[in-house]
Amino acid sequence: MSYAAPSQSSAGFFYGLGARIQAIAPGAMLAVVLALAASYVAGRLGGPVILYALLFGMVFNFLAKDDVCQTGIAFSAKSVLRVGVALLGARITLSQIADLGLATILLVVTGVVFTIVGGAGIGRVFKLKSDHAVLSAGAVAICGASAALAISAVLPQTKTSERNTCLTVVGVTTLSTIAMVLYPAIAQGLGLSDTAAGIFLGATIHDVAQVVGAGYMISDAAGETAAITKLMRVSCLVPAVMIIGIVFRKRCASASSTGKTPPLLPLFLVGFVVLVAVNSLGLVPVQAVGLLTEMSRWCLVIAVAALGVKTSLKDFIAVGPNPIAVLVAQTLALAIFGLAGLMLIMPFLS
Repeated sequence: MSYAAPSQSSAGFFYGLGARIQAIAPGAMLAVVLALAASYVAGRLGGPVILYALLFGMVFNFLAKDDVCQTGIAFSAKSVLRVGVALLGARITLSQIADLGLATILLVVTGVVFTIVGGAGIGRVFKLKSDHAVLSAGAVAICGASAALAISAVLPQTKTSERNTCLTVVGVTTLSTIAMVLYPAIAQGLGLSDTAAGIFLGATIHDVAQVVGAGYMISDAAGETAAITKLMRVSCLVPAVMIIGIVFRKRCASASSTGKTPPLLPLFLVGFVVLVAVNSLGLVPVQAVGLLTEMSRWCLVIAVAALGVKTSLKDFIAVGPNPIAVLVAQTLALAIFGLAGLMLIMPFLS
């Protein structure tokens, strides 16, 4: 019996794949090591792992343009990021959203729209460019660092894009941690029920981890309600990113080196939607949901570490105080809107 020799095309494919892996490996391993270090420090000292990953990455900024690491760092900051955002869909089911009730769903959706539109306006008042203002507003409106990373993928890629993304990640993560401490005290000071407090926390705090932490400071019931309300906000990520992508589509094409118009629905958002649908049908085992959620978290931490490597402290200082002032104003606007809306829907809560 004779065997056919491998074709030149298949041999070329495997050679190209091997070369690609070899090019990516050093920079990707750097990002992974930084993510592991950030996770260890966060576990030992407390604090947001995303923030540690970004700061640790910035320490290694001198490797950003190194020929050995550059390809892997770029891969981690872009491709690994998109995988992480897609896997966020494993957290969400349509039944969870339906259980919130129509009044709460309307509050969350209108809060997202209000914050993106109004927050973009606030950014323009503070002289931020339109893409930076929308990036900041979207991060505050939806899910903090994760939303900032997803939205940045559909905005024009300019010289300041990565710096703006990193600055937004630092800002929303810090503000989310402050809110985790302050907002439960505000909810209890106003005499909100566990359900109402959970809705307030889930509708206004930026990052998922801080929402859960704040909710369980009050009670188990508040923690569960806060988590589900927050997942409703996370589910707004797909339509929000799509609309933002459409608005900035022509500018993305002109900023691109190829001049091509980006797709209306990026592949990573398709993955997000598919995972939500499959999970909603009960086709994903509970253990698999936990695994995919953990994979999403690690992908995002690795991507943020890589973004940190690409960002210098000098660039941060050069921006000035305006971007942080904008984030604070947007956060306050969302908190006020959330409390006002909660008072309106209070009679409809069970």
